[in-house]
Amino acid sequence: MVKMVLPFLFFLFPFLPAAQEDSSIVTLSKVTVLSEVVIRNDLDVVRFLQRVKEDTTFYKAFKNLRILGFTSLNDIQMMDKKGKTVASLFSRTRQKRINQCRTMEVLEEKITGDLYKNNKLDYYTAELYASLFFTNGTVCNETNIVAGAERNVRSKSGIEKHKEQLKMLFFNPGKKIPGIPFIGDKIEIFNPEISRHYDFSVDMETKSGENCYVFKILPKEGLSASQKNKIVFDNITTWFNAKTMEIVARNYGLSYNTPAYDFNVQMEVEMTKFGELLVPGVLRYNGNWKVVFKKRERGLFTATLFDFE
Repeated sequence: MVKMVLPFLFFLFPFLPAAQEDSSIVTLSKVTVLSEVVIRNDLDVVRFLQRVKEDTTFYKAFKNLRILGFTSLNDIQMMDKKGKTVASLFSRTRQKRINQCRTMEVLEEKITGDLYKNNKLDYYTAELYASLFFTNGTVCNETNIVAGAERNVRSKSGIEKHKEQLKMLFFNPGKKIPGIPFIGDKIEIFNPEISRHYDFSVDMETKSGENCYVFKILPKEGLSASQKNKIVFDNITTWFNAKTMEIVARNYGLSYNTPAYDFNVQMEVEMTKFGELLVPGVLRYNGNWKVVFKKRERGLFTATLFDFE
């Protein structure tokens, strides 16, 4: 398909006024590659990218899980360097929400290896999963409101700080994350100093039976070693319903290597609808990472969510 050069990450809100468009978006729009079919659909690239930058709908889809009941199939596997499973969890859980409070019932569970130590999860990967999909005790008075909500890293420490940083990276890829040495600024993919190392493109294709815009961010080919040191994302690909502009799916991969830590992580999220609410249906994670003074973690997990109410 013919490509033309013309003027990370989701879109339910009305278009922002042109006066609010920042210079980095206008500059980026001039080098974003559009497919011929997108050009024929007369997409306003500047406004499209502005909505990408300001989006909170991906985060809201996960916040919606706090106000719903659902069943979840949970599959967590921790691997050794040869790819052999050394610890695992498979469970079927049911979240219930009654009178503004949610609880979770374990319907089925099988655990192997050293996933737990002293009745606590012994892997950061599993802890992150649990913080996203498991309910501990009774939690009340939550909402799915994201307007004005800010994730607070500076007030946390230890594992809680790391989990908050991981959630920021997960829900808001492309925005600066405080407190991570070496890469905090390099995550800002819309910053002109960072975006010049990436190719941005918009195409159209079918995903999950829907006609979608597909927005891709990939590192430029032929980067020097010093330029590669300025990038963290290996890929961000997002599919949007071409009629409603709701997110259908997102895949992303990121990697980096420093003396203090290294990581190589890929994630895939497929969305579904429950009534008018956008919610995650399937999430897959494949990660390999090491932090100084901590054991290396090679983990896989899959969450499958259904029977929403």
